[in-house]
Amino acid sequence: MATLPAPLADLGWRELLFQHTEGLPAALVAGTVSGYCGFDPTASSLHVGNLVPVMGLVHLQRAGHRPIALVGGGTGMIGDPSGRSSERSLQDLDTINANAEAIRGQLARFLDFEGPRGARLVNNADWLGGLSLLDFLRDTGKHFSVNYMLAKDSVKSRLEGGISFTEFSYMLLQAFDFLELHRREGVTLQLGGSDQWGNITAGLELIRRTTGAEAHALTFPLITNADGTKFGKSTGGGSVWLDPARTSPYRFYQFWMGADDRDVSRHLRFFTLLPQTEVEALDLAVRTAPERREAQRALAQEVTTRVHGAEAARVAREVSALLFEKAEPQGLSDGALAALRAEIPFATYVPPADLAVDPAMVDVCECLTQLGLAASRGAAKRLLEQGGISVNGAKLGAADRLVGSERMLRGRHLLVRKGQREFGLVAVP
Repeated sequence: MATLPAPLADLGWRELLFQHTEGLPAALVAGTVSGYCGFDPTASSLHVGNLVPVMGLVHLQRAGHRPIALVGGGTGMIGDPSGRSSERSLQDLDTINANAEAIRGQLARFLDFEGPRGARLVNNADWLGGLSLLDFLRDTGKHFSVNYMLAKDSVKSRLEGGISFTEFSYMLLQAFDFLELHRREGVTLQLGGSDQWGNITAGLELIRRTTGAEAHALTFPLITNADGTKFGKSTGGGSVWLDPARTSPYRFYQFWMGADDRDVSRHLRFFTLLPQTEVEALDLAVRTAPERREAQRALAQEVTTRVHGAEAARVAREVSALLFEKAEPQGLSDGALAALRAEIPFATYVPPADLAVDPAMVDVCECLTQLGLAASRGAAKRLLEQGGISVNGAKLGAADRLVGSERMLRGRHLLVRKGQREFGLVAVP
């Protein structure tokens, strides 16, 4: 069997290559290929489930080809029926445009937009927005029979429950996008998830019929966890977003740290650019010393740095080490303290008005109640007596109820720990 050219060979060992048209390897060898992948702006952020096609564009560019990221400002008004069992809720134009702009910025963290092979960002609203229905039916719709469209999985799977004409037409709009990008940008390749094969091949057919040119398709596998659950959900069941306002860098980092040992090796292949030798070494670490979680740490570091930057990844690692690896809190950075405020109970200390306490001292029992770690001062006192409270890494006893400034972290903070896993942060004015 002939060796596949880049990026197919790299995608192959990374287990990211699901299906491609027969002539694609030869096209990649023959010269620079412009390939595109579409992103639906139904939310103000991409989520980790979008990272597979994003990384596909990254690998295309690293192999010397030209990636084009299409933000579906036009098709987003319709909604892709692929992989869905019910109709999408339609959104207004202003919301879709705002979402498209947000997604543009996130894609810029992955792709290089400089130079002759620099990536391009395009929005299909630029050509679909002014498209005449009559022109579309005459120039595009005439090339597809209803039988052809009904045979596609994205439509066939929806027939029993019903599919609107709006979503039924999505395939033709995506095919029109491919043709338009072929004409505007010389695009001859579309990339997408394996559930997109039917839509992509419709575009190949439209290009062939209208221009006589050959175009190609490449799809990636749909990702599921080893336990059968859908990839990309947090422990609470919500999506893990790339927008730090929706999923903080710390929680993003923790999502990857929480990867199952059965999944982490695949995730290293899918979502990082680590070389094969390094990934295989981490595979071995999972098998021989899983308790050290070296692979999860490498995965979390690589992906968080790519999405949020090196400093955010460093802070996330610092907070993670404190909360889960019993790291000493004395060296916490200002960034870590700021991140902790958002992730654990936080209170600004208010001295008890009904107790005679030295104003230079902080009452730990009062801290516990203000943080919600104890229901009352009495309950807080019992926790101290039982040795269940630590402040800034030091275990306290009943005689240590009052803490002075010499025990405070930088910026006059107290990190309070109840038991092994409950934390709170107090800022002392």
